[in-house]
Amino acid sequence: MTAIFKREFKSCFTGMIGWVIAAVSLFFLGLYFTNRNLLYASSDFASVLYTMTMILLFLLPAISMRSFAEERKNKTDQLLLTSPVSIPAIVTGKFLAELAVFALPLAAAVVMPLLLQAFGTVSLVAAYSALLGYLLLGGACLAVGTWISALTENQILAYLATFGALLVAYLMNGIQTMFTTGNLLAFIVFMIVLLVASVMVGVICKRLAAGAVVFCAGAVVLFVLFQLRPAWLLTAFNAVLSALALFEPFKDIVGGMFSIPAIVYYLSVMGLFLFLTGQALARRRWN
Repeated sequence: MTAIFKREFKSCFTGMIGWVIAAVSLFFLGLYFTNRNLLYASSDFASVLYTMTMILLFLLPAISMRSFAEERKNKTDQLLLTSPVSIPAIVTGKFLAELAVFALPLAAAVVMPLLLQAFGTVSLVAAYSALLGYLLLGGACLAVGTWISALTENQILAYLATFGALLVAYLMNGIQTMFTTGNLLAFIVFMIVLLVASVMVGVICKRLAAGAVVFCAGAVVLFVLFQLRPAWLLTAFNAVLSALALFEPFKDIVGGMFSIPAIVYYLSVMGLFLFLTGQALARRRWN
């Protein structure tokens, strides 16, 4: 895993991508810090990081798009998958390298609350809690991008798909307000999700029958709920939409409501998508 990490991290700065990511991150971080904190004499450093979330939509896909898509394009994935390194080690090494590239410019953010403290009272606990939440948010987004990169050999496609997924997650709170009513709509959306999940099960298990069983069983459960307890279906639907709102826990952290569930949520998202990445690689290894 260490060799994978070093190789991936070094390759980011051998080319231009690592330097561009660092330069853009530092530029906007300095811009918002100057505009929000220095010019207006504000001690709220967390608001700077919250404003930076929009920039993440463009930066993070650029970091994750090359992780596995480039390997497939250059045919080096065959060497990687046949190496003595385990798939979890490969995925973890690449992910940690991406996270390091993202976190490197944040070294400047560690100093900024201390600079503000020289001019007045600053809540360092709130500032560094927001910084930790920002790092966890970035890690969760990178995990999503890593999984998408493992599904294609086209880096541009991986970038656009990751950007689209993060954009939907960014807007999910507004999207959720559009589905406050409508049990039939909730039923239809759940059926579509069930179909996609069944296909994934069939592909992972390499058995079409397994996917068909999952779909049939899930369809029966959804139909019974739709007929007998439609309100439950709508409640579950809203809960799923809330779980997809990837940026909402960070908004709560910025608002001063840092909690263990927010940390668990982001770590769970990372674990889930890294697991899916490993499954995608394992399928290619055996094929």
